[in-house]
Amino acid sequence: MPRDWPGRLRLFGYTASRGAESPGPGVRERLVPPFPEPSTRLLERMGLGPAPAYRVAGAMGWLGPLLVAVLAGALRFWRLGRPRDLVFDETYYAKDAWSLLRLGYEGTWPDRKIADPQVLADPQVVPLSDAGAFVAHPPTGKWVIALGEWMFGLTPFGWRFMTAVLGTLSVLMLCRAGRRLFRSTALGCLAGALLAVDGLHLVMSRSALLDLVVMFFVLAAFGCLLIDRDRARARLAAALPTDEDGHTRPDGHTGDRAGTGLRPWRLAAGFFLGLAAATKWNGLYFLAAFMLLTLLWDVGARRVAGAHRPYLAVLRKDLGRSALSVAPVAAVTYLATWTGWFLSDDGYGRHWADGRGGTWSWIPAPLRSLWHYEYLVYRFNVGLHTPHKYESNPWSWLVLGRPVLFSYQSPKTGQDGCDTARDCSQAILALGTPLLWWSACCALVFLLHRWALRRDWRAGAVLCAVGAGYLPWFLYQDRTIFSFYAVVFVPYLCLAVTMMLGALLGSPRASEKRRIGGVVAVGVIVLLITWNFIYFFPIYTGLTIPYPDWGARMWLDSWI
Repeated sequence: MPRDWPGRLRLFGYTASRGAESPGPGVRERLVPPFPEPSTRLLERMGLGPAPAYRVAGAMGWLGPLLVAVLAGALRFWRLGRPRDLVFDETYYAKDAWSLLRLGYEGTWPDRKIADPQVLADPQVVPLSDAGAFVAHPPTGKWVIALGEWMFGLTPFGWRFMTAVLGTLSVLMLCRAGRRLFRSTALGCLAGALLAVDGLHLVMSRSALLDLVVMFFVLAAFGCLLIDRDRARARLAAALPTDEDGHTRPDGHTGDRAGTGLRPWRLAAGFFLGLAAATKWNGLYFLAAFMLLTLLWDVGARRVAGAHRPYLAVLRKDLGRSALSVAPVAAVTYLATWTGWFLSDDGYGRHWADGRGGTWSWIPAPLRSLWHYEYLVYRFNVGLHTPHKYESNPWSWLVLGRPVLFSYQSPKTGQDGCDTARDCSQAILALGTPLLWWSACCALVFLLHRWALRRDWRAGAVLCAVGAGYLPWFLYQDRTIFSFYAVVFVPYLCLAVTMMLGALLGSPRASEKRRIGGVVAVGVIVLLITWNFIYFFPIYTGLTIPYPDWGARMWLDSWI
């Protein structure tokens, strides 16, 4: 048995990274792995000629994700206006969004027991006052909701419209991000399809809450950084010297000194991360995590290119540009989202700093007023300890220990489609598809192995995103928090499951028997997850079902 640590770790699947002196074949391919040529075999068997089959196969990189997104959109827009109610925290965000449309800032509403019936009445009454109200979250997510209300009015369909749009687009984006991450259209579409049939993502896409908006902007930033990674590494590969046979080889000087040019996709990532933080502050954790992730990607690229000191090279050539591409753009974006408040006179705390002196009096008064307002918001959020029936500890989130009931009605026989002798149930439960989430628990363990022992950057990227969305909540053990906050990292759980299923499929170099067995196993798992989603679909969308059928879906006592 080998006595050195790398030798011992090889027993568990450890793969040592190659040094510049032994780069292996295809340095260019290691920097930017090419997308495989699309297979036309199936299309030709269906009767298409070689040329049309090749064009259709090439178009599947977009056609496949679009088809998955259409399916996701159909699920998310179906009966979107039902229930006709302000479910859970819609009572805050739908009304604040309308206030932003009318005033540019969050005004004051009467108590929900008074205001909600008036908003839902016919004819509608909107009891909005122009006095500024203290609110717990920045305005971007409410501006997003307001866009739907601008188009369709202050109605359930109006305030849910934009979250349904973003939920649908996030499925499309995940298909494309997964395709780039795994270099496989099939695996990318599989990741998007898993997101399309996740119950928590569905419920949040059909509710006017902020967490789905954060998820969308973070996923957009993640996709931008994947594109930036490929383009920066392609520029680095183009700068490397080639030998007389045309093969690219690593070069220490190039690896240490070559620049990667303008990186507009990092600017775009900074913009989206700024919007995420301007929706809810947990977007800031993704900002920090993704900045670190991209720097480590740059270190890996320079190491492959032959840099003698890759960390020092990144410090010289990439760190400053990366910081200037992401953090300042995010900060400017965040401030820009408060424009309506800055332009108002009645926004909460808008003139707090007017006429105040002190050490910081050189800073413009509106910025100091905003800082004070944000300080009050911070104190409110970290001090939120009010007990709630559906609060949960983050330890229970991945195993779906305590989902959140958004709405529950008990129609009597003959009412709302209840045609049984016993009463019925109409429930909307913010619950992830159980078999998908429990598979994700196994997948995260698999990715930890791939990242720690096989140096797989894809596993590291997915784990980084999951960690940024999940781990910070453990810092707030005493705060009132809910499991639906986890929707922010649901896309990366789907990527984790997809990566695990991709490994189960087997390598293209595996035997035909091995590949057939892998396809069957993956097919069974995907079908079970899909069946599980269909089974729980009534309690995701508030369909009327007999009370015993609702009880049969309460697999755990903690779900009630």
